[in-house]
Amino acid sequence: MVNFVRTSVLLAAMTGLFMAVGLVVGGVNGMLIAFGIAVVTNAIGFWNSDKMVLGLQGAKRIERQQAPELFDMVSDLSDRAGLPMPKLYVIEAEQPNAFATGRSPDHAAVAVSSGLVRMLDRRELAGVIAHELAHIRSRDTLLMVLTATMAGAISMLAQFGLFFGGRSNNSPLGPLGAIVAIIVAPLAAMLVQMAVSRTREYEADRDGAEISGDPLALASALRKISRAAEQIPNVAAQRTPGMAHMFIINPLGHRPGDNLFATHPAVDNRVLELEKLAGEMGGDLRTPVTRSRRPMERRVTNGSTRGAGWRIPPTGGGADQGRRGPWG
Repeated sequence: MVNFVRTSVLLAAMTGLFMAVGLVVGGVNGMLIAFGIAVVTNAIGFWNSDKMVLGLQGAKRIERQQAPELFDMVSDLSDRAGLPMPKLYVIEAEQPNAFATGRSPDHAAVAVSSGLVRMLDRRELAGVIAHELAHIRSRDTLLMVLTATMAGAISMLAQFGLFFGGRSNNSPLGPLGAIVAIIVAPLAAMLVQMAVSRTREYEADRDGAEISGDPLALASALRKISRAAEQIPNVAAQRTPGMAHMFIINPLGHRPGDNLFATHPAVDNRVLELEKLAGEMGGDLRTPVTRSRRPMERRVTNGSTRGAGWRIPPTGGGADQGRRGPWG
């Protein structure tokens, strides 16, 4: 109930800001048009947020036969979190990263990159998945997509207003005031979006660590993903930077954390909080989810094991089997 109220208040505030830009651009008529656009935008985001995000990132759905151990791990963690099993997707990308999306726990999806599975060990991967399940349980997945959608719509309307708002006789602020408001509104929307993202990441870290029972494994995973994100580009994320806040670590490379313009908290601060949590949990640490129903094979490149990761053995046969990715 608390999360529902918080989401409703935030979306009402973003809609109000959107209507204010419409008022500045075109007076009362502009405000009414902006309200109509906001309603349509929120409706589209509510019903299609998962499809939009997954499509933009090139994610492909996988079933248990393609990745049995990964699938079982997600299932086990979902049980611990009291959630239905989400749909599982993979993004063929070298950069290790993950995100969750969906309008509700019953319509949720978790997406992981192939690089994440190769780079992390089982405990670390379980920590990352538990973090994403925490987002689903708190309904952050809907909140973060809708705030990104509204922030983008406000920015688009403001750009439109720069062409017409300053010359509009309907603006209650006059030409100069309209231009100032049009510039400030997108900045305010972006700051709200980023502040929400940073706050939710801290909470998902804590909740996810409690779900997995292994805060230090999540801390280790965050360090590895952060270092890799600085060195390995994420092309899909670069094309859609407005979705960067949805990933567990900013996929756009190194960005300063814990400031007004950061999409994520600083990794060092997140790790510190997880280490504190590990101390608080002490003897109450749960058995980490590392169960293996079928052994995973090490991914070998040029005769040597790459990192600490593993691959899913390819399924099926055929002449093209050797060209398949690690997901079959």
